[in-house]
Amino acid sequence: MKISIITVCYNSEKTIKKTIESVLNQDYNNIEYIIIDGDSKDNTLNIINEFNNGIAKVISEKDNGIYDAINKGILLATGDIVGILNADDVFYDQNTISTVAAKFNNNLALESVIADIIFLNDKGKTHRHYSAKSWNPNKFAWGIMPPHPTFYCKRQNFIKLGLYRLDLKIAADYELLIRFLLVNKLSYEYIPKILVKMSLGGVSTKNLRSNLKINNEVLRACKINKVNTNIFQLYTKYIFKLKELI
Repeated sequence: MKISIITVCYNSEKTIKKTIESVLNQDYNNIEYIIIDGDSKDNTLNIINEFNNGIAKVISEKDNGIYDAINKGILLATGDIVGILNADDVFYDQNTISTVAAKFNNNLALESVIADIIFLNDKGKTHRHYSAKSWNPNKFAWGIMPPHPTFYCKRQNFIKLGLYRLDLKIAADYELLIRFLLVNKLSYEYIPKILVKMSLGGVSTKNLRSNLKINNEVLRACKINKVNTNIFQLYTKYIFKLKELI
């Protein structure tokens, strides 16, 4: 089973090497690694080119944001399964992808998987552990989605159900997961394992203003998919996040 991993980046010279190495060091031998760069102006492309032998496809051109770049990667992918690893994140260990592959191989009817992530602070220490163990699709209405970096899905579903919406700048992942897992009821299984170490400070985690924006976009994503909720209900998710911090 071929697994396509997509990394999108822009001016990521400080982190892209670690991300690439975490993919190339995987013990699974059927990985198609695709990098979509947004026409970086720093040293990002030079670093990427150091790993030419391990990267299947590299595109560097201007895009219409993160989700446009991800969509490009999905359309280029030829794997049975597609997953996304952000340019400042790394896999938890060397058998992350073999663990994902085993889940799909053990159940050929399975459409997707989710798992756990940890968030790291600027000192590389664990800030928060987000477990998807108790997650279910009804939690979308409460502003809670499974960890997007752990979502691996059969590529055919992106072709059938659509890609990431470009009119949502931060919460297109939320909308896609609602569309896939709640509206279209794709099957999923939980992997009881941390798959990704995610750095704080990304588009959706960096400051209060972005948190306000993402919650407004999450509300819109729910309305698009006829999920009954409201902005006050969505903000209750921070109670659950506080528990995770503790």
